[in-house]
Amino acid sequence: MFRSFLKRVKSQKGMSGVLVALLLVIVGVGLVAGINTFMKDASTTIQNEANTSINSAITATR
Repeated sequence: MFRSFLKRVKSQKGMSGVLVALLLVIVGVGLVAGINTFMKDASTTIQNEANTSINSAITATR
């Protein structure tokens, strides 16, 4: 993956092509980090709600 990125950067003509390639990489990394954070938060929320629901069901049966 890194080799293909280097080939792409080297094949760009002029500085603007390199800047566009680097911008795309930065946007991609930011997107992956954002999705990862969102998924972790959503997972924690779902687990907390499930635990609350289970505890409510157990308490209701007593």
